[in-house]
Amino acid sequence: MYLRTLAAVLALTATTAAADPEFWQHEWPDTDFEQTSIDNWVEIMSGGPPKDGIPALDAPAFIAVGDETRIGDREPVIAVEIDGATPRAYPIRYLTWHEIVNDTVGGVPVAVTFCPLCNSGITFDRRTKAGVLSFGVSGKLRNSDMIMYDRETESWWQQALGEAIVGELTGTTLTTLPTWMESWAEFRARNPEGLVMDEPDYPRSYGRNPYAGYDTRNRPFLYSGEMPPHGIPPLVRVVRVGDRAWPLTRLAEAGRIDEGGVTLSWSAGQASALDTDVIARGRDVGTVRVRDGAGADLPHDVMFAFAFHAFWPEGQWMLGE
Repeated sequence: MYLRTLAAVLALTATTAAADPEFWQHEWPDTDFEQTSIDNWVEIMSGGPPKDGIPALDAPAFIAVGDETRIGDREPVIAVEIDGATPRAYPIRYLTWHEIVNDTVGGVPVAVTFCPLCNSGITFDRRTKAGVLSFGVSGKLRNSDMIMYDRETESWWQQALGEAIVGELTGTTLTTLPTWMESWAEFRARNPEGLVMDEPDYPRSYGRNPYAGYDTRNRPFLYSGEMPPHGIPPLVRVVRVGDRAWPLTRLAEAGRIDEGGVTLSWSAGQASALDTDVIARGRDVGTVRVRDGAGADLPHDVMFAFAFHAFWPEGQWMLGE
């Protein structure tokens, strides 16, 4: 986690580190700060923990779906279903505290990521022109979104974009895989012979939400950018497909939207991971699936509106007008 409590977040905003790459150089001596796509370094700030203070996971253990008894039915998991591989569930109860899982599924090296402050859950292919990368948590934020780093070159990567923004790999983008967040009950029912990530061997309060009440607040933490247009509250979830965003409120009311060559569907039953202090008790935000005209799953993200506007300021808002 970035902060054990929201009160700690507020305290840290008053002690944000200097917005100057020379300040970060002592902590990151192997990062090439001369290569960057960042224009305004004031956007980069410390989230509190240092480099690897939030420990990413590598090649975690898995257990059979039928052997898992700790996860609540409505708890969210990221479903990774790759052809030729047994489907795997990565519970948000673990990703809340680790944010990145480096794994290999069906021969594909993947990074399963979750940024709590943006509600952004994205799975990337770790293969790049520089080889297969492994990722850690830098402890830095930009527009309240996690900055990852690769251990091979120590370049910095924006999680929401899947793009390197500082270092020798600046401009390199990761391929986003078509995975999605759904309830544990949904994954279990569809994949009774599937696998679920086992509980990591760390002293963490797995199943608890250290950001209680976050997604019903008026403003995001550690964010000073513009608020979304059209009167959309900043912490409303949107379904992002490329540079387009559909408000989740619109999709939940309709149940299904066929628009612009994309089919979006919504079903009840998934708890918010950022509502109550116990994830399993969070209010129902439902499950989103995104498919193309042939019914194939498409890469997408269900993120907060402020984050979409921050990273896609010229993006298209799909309001159904």
